[in-house]
Amino acid sequence: MRRIQSIFILSIILLLTSCSSDTDNEGVFDDSSNYSSYEKEIIQLLNNHRNSKGLSSLKVLDIIKTQTDEHTDYMISAGQISHDNFSDRSSYLQKNAQAKGTAENVASGYTTAQSVVNGWINSDGHRKNIEGNYTHFHLTAKQSPNNKWYYTNIFIRQ
Repeated sequence: MRRIQSIFILSIILLLTSCSSDTDNEGVFDDSSNYSSYEKEIIQLLNNHRNSKGLSSLKVLDIIKTQTDEHTDYMISAGQISHDNFSDRSSYLQKNAQAKGTAENVASGYTTAQSVVNGWINSDGHRKNIEGNYTHFHLTAKQSPNNKWYYTNIFIRQ
């Protein structure tokens, strides 16, 4: 009986230490709280997709968030999605984040993290950005005054 109890306890310990958790994303998130739990969920889903393709996780970088926030606000004020002025955002990140490559995904109208990620993955161009040779990213997900969601996701390679 004692042997069975020991095996049971050992099994429980092994099970608890081998389960996946947020530590699977260790090093992905910085120490700031410069993103919402909704944005964090999208970031995790994007990295889960990359990992499923054998690609490394991208790390968030706060300086990118300055650009995604600004562009999302711009799209909300315009009432439509766009890549307007992307060259300005790209230049800013080249200068201030030593970006050697940049890409951007935008979206609107999706109401869940999974739906926006699925929308991007099901689009060849957006999926290419998600699966691209990048090292860092960040995103903004924000609701307009009429409760429509807008998203900007920027990727960079340092």
